[in-house]
Amino acid sequence: MADTQQVDAKAERKAAKLAKRIDAFSKAHGGAEGQVAHIGERGARIVLVGDDGTWGDLVARTQEIAEKAVEKSGITTHESFDGEFAAKVRTGAYEWKRMAGIQLGG
Repeated sequence: MADTQQVDAKAERKAAKLAKRIDAFSKAHGGAEGQVAHIGERGARIVLVGDDGTWGDLVARTQEIAEKAVEKSGITTHESFDGEFAAKVRTGAYEWKRMAGIQLGG
């Protein structure tokens, strides 16, 4: 029983730490929305899009930790990364150059 409580407390601390990072991102970009995506054995990816179009992401060890972090932060979440939510992302020259390099084998 003590091991379960220890694991739960550790997961809670990780979720709280991620929530603080989400809050910092949100404050720096005039607000934020997010989406949690399962990425296999690595856990879950939290994609963040700021109100200014800036985007970023965080990775949590488990889907549960990611969902708790998003819940604690209070941001709006989306089921998928498409439509109006995806359209809010603003990409710059770096992203376009990188995408072109990938297409050209660079």
